[in-house]
Amino acid sequence: MTNHWVDIKNANLVVVMGGNAAEAHPVGFRWAMEAKIHNKAKLIVIDPRFTRTAAVADFYTPIRSGTDIAFLSGVIKYLLDNKKIQQEYVEAYTNASLIIREDYGFDDGLFTGYDPEKRQYDKTTWNYEMDENGFARRDPTLTHPRCVLNLLKEHVSRYTPEVVNNICGTPIEDFLKVCEYIAETSAKDKTASFLYALGWTQHTIGAQNIRTMAMIQLLLGNMGMLGGGVNALRGHSNIQGLTDLGLLSQSLPGYLTLPSEKQTTLESYLAANTPKMTLPGQVNYWGNYPKFFVSMMKTFYGDKAQKENDWGFDWLPKWDQGYDVLRYFEMMDKGEVNGYICQGFNPLASFPNKNKIIKSLSKLKFLVTIDPLNTETSNFWQNHGEMNDVDPSAIQTTVFRLPSCCFAEENGSIVNSARWLQWHWKGADAPGEAISDGEILSGIYHRIRQLYETEGGESPEPVLNMTWNYFDRDNPTPEEVAQESNGYALVDLKDADGNIIVKKGELLSSFAQLRDDGTTSSGCWIFAGSWTPKGNQMARRDNSDPTGLGNTLGWAWAWPLNRRVIYNRASADPMGKPWDPRRQILEWDGSKWIGMDVPDYSNAPPGSGVNPFIMQPEGMGRLFALDKMAEGPFPEHYEPIETPLDTNPLHPNVVSNPAARVFKDDWAQMGKATEFPYVGTTYRLTEHFHYWTKHALLNAIIQPQQFIEIGDRLAKEKGIKQGDMVKVSSKRGYIKAKAVVTKRIHTLKVNGKDVDTIGIPIHWGL
Repeated sequence: MTNHWVDIKNANLVVVMGGNAAEAHPVGFRWAMEAKIHNKAKLIVIDPRFTRTAAVADFYTPIRSGTDIAFLSGVIKYLLDNKKIQQEYVEAYTNASLIIREDYGFDDGLFTGYDPEKRQYDKTTWNYEMDENGFARRDPTLTHPRCVLNLLKEHVSRYTPEVVNNICGTPIEDFLKVCEYIAETSAKDKTASFLYALGWTQHTIGAQNIRTMAMIQLLLGNMGMLGGGVNALRGHSNIQGLTDLGLLSQSLPGYLTLPSEKQTTLESYLAANTPKMTLPGQVNYWGNYPKFFVSMMKTFYGDKAQKENDWGFDWLPKWDQGYDVLRYFEMMDKGEVNGYICQGFNPLASFPNKNKIIKSLSKLKFLVTIDPLNTETSNFWQNHGEMNDVDPSAIQTTVFRLPSCCFAEENGSIVNSARWLQWHWKGADAPGEAISDGEILSGIYHRIRQLYETEGGESPEPVLNMTWNYFDRDNPTPEEVAQESNGYALVDLKDADGNIIVKKGELLSSFAQLRDDGTTSSGCWIFAGSWTPKGNQMARRDNSDPTGLGNTLGWAWAWPLNRRVIYNRASADPMGKPWDPRRQILEWDGSKWIGMDVPDYSNAPPGSGVNPFIMQPEGMGRLFALDKMAEGPFPEHYEPIETPLDTNPLHPNVVSNPAARVFKDDWAQMGKATEFPYVGTTYRLTEHFHYWTKHALLNAIIQPQQFIEIGDRLAKEKGIKQGDMVKVSSKRGYIKAKAVVTKRIHTLKVNGKDVDTIGIPIHWGL
């Protein structure tokens, strides 16, 4: 979330798209209801189904799953055509006026630089035109044909209401009504909060779905504002923490990136990840990347990480731009992997193509699962289902099940959707043989280390040089790990005048104290300040709210630096006055920034030319994304790979995402519309929590079994009645379940044909 849960109550409009907050986030959704009741806000829902959220909405309209970019691009066109943007904000705080290179272009579904053999773009042309000083050229008049705003107008010009209707199936009058609601929040005294979840992210164009809505919020002037922002609703309580700590295999903590195979030296790695400012005088906060990286390496390797050995850079693995968990299963399938340690993860119930997952796991020598529960993945060898072509007797994989604690059985922090690190305390002892993840990983680490010490092996340095300075080497406490993530001063830290600001051995209070000379450590730079010399900031429970705006800075701790609204400097105009005094969060008082949040800004005064989007090298919110997105600098509608249309109405020559990573052998597992003409959408139910509660007695009583939702028209066509057992198939497998015939799913007219949607709850996995 750019904002936070409580802040939703400050919105004038709440848009739920790509999620079903009332059902999947019922506690957090109370703040949307607060906005409706006390702020007279409107709630609109755009969803393939009429959901529980839609049931309390002021307006609902259907959409075909996978067509969100077409819908949202149509909204952008409406806002631009009708001059319903926050013009001052757009001119001052977005890259609308910056000029793009002359050789950039878009034609028939492809941006410049596409390589069809690699299915990748050379993104060189997706960049600003630079002046003689190396800064981006600007046109404050917004008349240059290649300034971002004019290129955006040209790009979205195809997304008329008729085109949106033809692609999405949304009635034109409904689409225009949504546009009108959204357009109202371009006023300086109104904001919209957009809520999304996995209905946006779990697509081949998931990142672009989110980016399109972020672009709308920039045009409306709603980024950095109370009651605004683009707000991800995390699937469970610590998914935010997973990404924060870099648990994706190509990531490092604090959203640093693992070096690629092309970055063979520290110098090349830092050069690739430390941007140069593209407008003069900007904060360009990622320019501090070396400080974050070196401090992290000091946490990993302690005294073994020295300037002379590039802080241990050679000990980090180098990935080949595609080496993630999907690639790992591809390697398993080809017999190129011996083992897999699966911690807190259930890929057999989570990943597409369960038959491939079963086959892949069957080719391992060993599988280790670390989980409180016995999962489908740990039982893959049972091989349920007629379509699976693996003979259980031929499986040679040895499965080791290591039962771990659940979160309530140990102390620790949970990072919620709002970036709040909230400390919790152990509520009960773990049952049976279960022990903490920390103790399990400690045991594995020490045994591997011992093997290296006694037997040697390939690449011993990353293991043998790692620090492990915990009080109990076999069971590090959560408190120690949290303080390690925060970071320490390794020497007396002094300011420019020579005054000691942090003594050697003390915890840091801010990531601003990090250094790139090896004198500081921090396991995750964005967590710096979460446990300071004043104590555990995550454990704070002061819920006082003097303004009534819900910005309770004394409750827990939010990264970064306890800031509750990211880019909050944009809530004030270029002269430092709030756009909306009723939503005042920051203001320049003539000498400093004051307000009810930690300023997301430098100390530079208004009028200094320092822009508020400080993580970008130009300091501006990006309507044109430059080279950061795989599919293009502007969002574009691409059909799902298994489209029910077998074409793309916008550009038939480029049907699906041309940069989507699909492994060669997987293409044969994709169905065609002639065989599989229906759209499937999956979702959660309030009565269950992921795959974890289907065997819990009370949960099973109130929601006992898998079912499939089918619209009235399709059910009548197929002769399916309420409660019938039905079989739903893809080219990769099938499930059998009870039919729930419902009016909540409508047949949509898309590109001249009827398209029906099937609703499938996720909780029963297989």
